[in-house]
Amino acid sequence: MSLHVVMGFGPAGAATARLLVEEGHSVRVVTRSGRGAEPGIEHIALDATDGRRLAGVARGAAAIHHCAAPPYHRWAGEWPPLIASACGAAEETGAVLVMLGNLYGYGPVDGPLTEGLPLAATGVKGRVRAAGWEAARKLHDEGRIRAVEVRASDFFGPGVTDGGHLAGRVMPPLLRGKPVSTLGDPDAPHSWSHLPDVARALVEVAGEERAWGRAWHAPTGPALSVREMVGRLAAQAGTGPVAVRRLPSAVLGAASLFSPLIRELKEVRHQFDRPFVVDSTAYETEFAVRATPVDEQVEATVDWWRERLATPR
Repeated sequence: MSLHVVMGFGPAGAATARLLVEEGHSVRVVTRSGRGAEPGIEHIALDATDGRRLAGVARGAAAIHHCAAPPYHRWAGEWPPLIASACGAAEETGAVLVMLGNLYGYGPVDGPLTEGLPLAATGVKGRVRAAGWEAARKLHDEGRIRAVEVRASDFFGPGVTDGGHLAGRVMPPLLRGKPVSTLGDPDAPHSWSHLPDVARALVEVAGEERAWGRAWHAPTGPALSVREMVGRLAAQAGTGPVAVRRLPSAVLGAASLFSPLIRELKEVRHQFDRPFVVDSTAYETEFAVRATPVDEQVEATVDWWRERLATPR
């Protein structure tokens, strides 16, 4: 088996690193602060914007999985140097650059999202993410690196905590049978990316030469509204029906005065105020990974959150 380097150890980075270990690979994880020992994973404290040092860590690696992400409000300043460093390390070492992308780059779209749509976002975060992939693809087209991007929707499932829209703000009250609050229209169809499926796609495309040079949507199940998802989660948890309340605009406006995250979400509110449906047909036509059935996603998520909340922290 081969060496893989994972940049970042948030939900996606951690899931990807652990899956690689399960499949028998050697794994180095790069984070700014490092971490304690973990079976099969070598954690390295490193500022990933230092391309020279990142290349040293990645020497001999089959792939670099770029799963790092700065806090929302620092994307404009910190995302471009992260991409430049990852591209530089991929060029110096010959490792395949596997980028975890999102859907911000498309901007508001009428109809399902497909990979053929232009990256037409005008907001800061959407343009930053689009520019990152465009830079990597240009280097790929020039033959200087081998790059591929897997674009995911909002993360859902085991391992997704504070940043998930069906995670830290929803699961604790839901498991107590209490009402939950949500951004946007709770009845708008919405695509959710099951975190284990995203990790499996990131691992799969690293070894598939025919995947390289373009972006793919991670295998994604049917679009279900927040209200539908909460209903399924509550049924699995056995709590009975749980009320879903839309956060009023006035509350969001007040919260944005104190929360950088809430302020930054204004740019992508369209994803929750209107249907947001991902088409992953292209990926599923070409490769083996499929979206986990929704009932299995829900069961795994409820089990994970019950264990998490029952464990003293």
